[in-house]
Amino acid sequence: MLAGMKFGGTELIGLIIAVSFAAGLNLYATVATLGLLARAGVLDLPPGLHLLSCWWVIAASGALFALEFFADKIPAFDLFWNALHTFVRVPAAALIAYGATSQLSPEKQLLAALAGGAIALAAHGGKTAARVAVTPSPEPASNIALSTGEDALAILLTWFATRHPIIAALIVAVFLLMIVAMIRWVVRALKNLLRGAEDELAAANSKKLHTA
Repeated sequence: MLAGMKFGGTELIGLIIAVSFAAGLNLYATVATLGLLARAGVLDLPPGLHLLSCWWVIAASGALFALEFFADKIPAFDLFWNALHTFVRVPAAALIAYGATSQLSPEKQLLAALAGGAIALAAHGGKTAARVAVTPSPEPASNIALSTGEDALAILLTWFATRHPIIAALIVAVFLLMIVAMIRWVVRALKNLLRGAEDELAAANSKKLHTA
């Protein structure tokens, strides 16, 4: 991916940013896409990521992607699924970034791993925040549409990053800004919800005291 296509420093950074973000949305789709692109000869994976092009890795990630495709579209269960995958997507994205920079010094590899994990965490956090916002909806259509969009974005962004890494990184930068705004909105909405529940409870207790 990097060595074969002879990415420069800026392009390498852009690629790591985009792929890490995609992994934060759907790790299995990202890994399967990278492996299939390598198998198709579209990109040349560096030594640190050669494992991704093995058929058993592609098959395993494809099977897990199929499982996540359905599990991630069930209201309420998707929150549990995403919470569990906090411990999967983030470290895996860090490992991918580490392997993608195998030609660099250990210090730069560690920096790339930290950056990859942080970006994946941001994407994962935005995905979780969006689910918290739509899960109370009585119909499952919003959950299904959101999950399908995330799956498609992870695949398309991974492919696009191998062709236009700098543009892909700029797109991710816009998404990160949107995620920060969305997380702040969700946190504010939850605070208002809790404050309203506390006010109602206090009013109910006060009413009981007056009628006693």
